[in-house]
Amino acid sequence: MVPLKEAWDSGAYEWSADRRQDFANDLSNRNSLIAVTAGSNRSKGADDPAEWLPPNAGYHCSYLNDWVAVKLFWDLSVDNFEFEAIRTGLANC
Repeated sequence: MVPLKEAWDSGAYEWSADRRQDFANDLSNRNSLIAVTAGSNRSKGADDPAEWLPPNAGYHCSYLNDWVAVKLFWDLSVDNFEFEAIRTGLANC
């Protein structure tokens, strides 16, 4: 859900190698990993919700809720643009 680069920029750079590996392979949290097409994965890249949302607008609310859940679960930060995008997006849910 949250790309590795985004996690790194949001605080994972302070984690141990083991914690980063746990994040990258987390199957305990249903929000952490989702199956997507290669095209969707390339389209998203390392972007946060301020820069990218799924093409299916009907999935935006679920996507944003899952994004927030992962950030909270792993105690990752959000920047101002990301926060505003999430706040605005969730206000429409």
